[in-house]
Amino acid sequence: MPGYGDSPPVETVVTAQGRVAFLDRVLQELGMRRPILVSPSMSGRFSLPFLLEQGDRLSGFVPIAPVGTKDYTAEQYRRVQTPTLILYGDRDTGLAPQALQNLQHLPEHHVVVLPGAGHACYLDKPEDFHRVLLGFLRQLK
Repeated sequence: MPGYGDSPPVETVVTAQGRVAFLDRVLQELGMRRPILVSPSMSGRFSLPFLLEQGDRLSGFVPIAPVGTKDYTAEQYRRVQTPTLILYGDRDTGLAPQALQNLQHLPEHHVVVLPGAGHACYLDKPEDFHRVLLGFLRQLK
């Protein structure tokens, strides 16, 4: 993601609106129509404003203890109609509870907690993660 890790700082993604525009452009360049957006950890800075502004363009949303959930109100979350799988590991006692507290206001959500997994639950329990993710994908229209 631009501005994270070893990537150089990018002025266009400093604001939430800039991050929405960036993600929109990525999806356009990839030719994706109504994708499922999987958003672990730091990617929440990009996915959450996109979900709140353009959630109708997504078939589904899978937040995995994303950052930035407290930046939005319960009312903003309640307006989103995108089917959502809130997924996290039970050993993630830092970010996951805070994210759940905020994301539970999404009206079309389901929560799955992976036992024995930490913040990167998809790495700790990949088979369980993929089984749950595939089950969610099968339920989408």
